[in-house]
Amino acid sequence: MKRALIIGGGGFAGGYLIRELSSNGYEVHATCLPGEEIAGDCTVYSLDIGQMAEIEAVIAQVSPEVIFHLAAQSSVAVSWQKPALTAQVNVVGAVNVLEAVRLSKRPDTRLLLIGSGEEYGFIAKDACPLSEEEKLRPGNIYAATKVCQEMIGQIYSRSYGMDIVMTRSFNHTGPGQSPTFVVSEICRQIAEAELPGAPAEVRIGNLAAKRDFTDVRDVVRAYRLLAEKGMAGRVYNVGRGQAVAISEIMDTALSMSEAPIVVIQDAKRMRASDIPIIEPDVSLIFADTGWKAQISLRETVRDTLEWWRKKLHGSY
Repeated sequence: MKRALIIGGGGFAGGYLIRELSSNGYEVHATCLPGEEIAGDCTVYSLDIGQMAEIEAVIAQVSPEVIFHLAAQSSVAVSWQKPALTAQVNVVGAVNVLEAVRLSKRPDTRLLLIGSGEEYGFIAKDACPLSEEEKLRPGNIYAATKVCQEMIGQIYSRSYGMDIVMTRSFNHTGPGQSPTFVVSEICRQIAEAELPGAPAEVRIGNLAAKRDFTDVRDVVRAYRLLAEKGMAGRVYNVGRGQAVAISEIMDTALSMSEAPIVVIQDAKRMRASDIPIIEPDVSLIFADTGWKAQISLRETVRDTLEWWRKKLHGSY
């Protein structure tokens, strides 16, 4: 049985990854911030990735064969509001994890560093689908911190011979995600609009932006397969491989609503800088691991909407 350590297990993807690993025979250990809770079959540790000594202590105690570094400030919107915090968590935190692994008694531990499709940034109109060889031109602060994490990860891989696999993970969503992310926010507003007496409206920002959305349950399966089969030092796109407009997400969710709802485009929800389309080429991860997305976008939206209905309506 392989021992896995998830750093950032209290986040959205963390709970799903715990279940994915546990159901595939892993002994799972996971960290979370003080005050966070983790549900699932795992041993839990409180950890602040800003403190390298804490990371070293957990790694020494667990002696993991594979580490999944999920801890991050992962909201683009929040990165505009809190750029210093985003850099501290996403860059300094990642360096602390890399150093802790390098200095540990088992520097051969496989480390999966989770990056973002946002790293590609300002791309040419004809660049999609984006291969891992495409030049990175980050267009927001969150993306810039993830590019920095990846570059440092590659340096550690080359310079110290560490077993590091990196991802550029595109938008992943599903039940339980924070409403700071667009699919969850759309579903939250629709579930709220269905309540008696609530305004029958949904407010949204840029409906024209096209993004690649993958169910979080598919994404954590990709992470497990990359931990098992990915090539050290390589970067992998993780996504469906098909971008859709936010308007299509909205239409899909509205088609499931039980009340007539008006869509209001809200200028306050527009980003300071938004890239028109981001779509990955996912042939490399398929070639190396056999992974591809299996859960349809409609199923993801349906499950997310049902989750919000249960949360806001009490029962449904």
